[in-house]
Amino acid sequence: MPNLDFEIETKKDRQVIDITDLAQQLVDSQTAAVSIFVTHTTCAVTTADLDPGTDLDLLDALWEMIPKLKYRHPHDPEHVPAHLASSIIGPSVTIPVKTGSLVLGVWQRIILVELDGPRTRKVVVTAFVDPESGLRDADDVE
Repeated sequence: MPNLDFEIETKKDRQVIDITDLAQQLVDSQTAAVSIFVTHTTCAVTTADLDPGTDLDLLDALWEMIPKLKYRHPHDPEHVPAHLASSIIGPSVTIPVKTGSLVLGVWQRIILVELDGPRTRKVVVTAFVDPESGLRDADDVE
């Protein structure tokens, strides 16, 4: 299983960054799926529609879900909302691959969601190779 580690320099406190093309770099005809994982607790990875403004809609909606409480985080209570938002979204996503391409919907993109930037973020992409690359797709079964 090949891995690709890369760093992303975020530029804002909260930001959505399209990383679809970076994940596609590791895909070939033998790849069955890829896992995209971020090694941090104040950013996340998911899929989303990236029509103009939808990145800001996502960030605004997410931030509204986080309760305004008096947090007890000993390190820095100010960034607890970023930890919570990151946990809601999650640190990883797994995308199937078919004939060398990520299987995504028409508008679907893989995104890194920065929640406490700007920072340098490490992303790990793991490609899972189909050990029986001759397997048929479910569409081919009669």
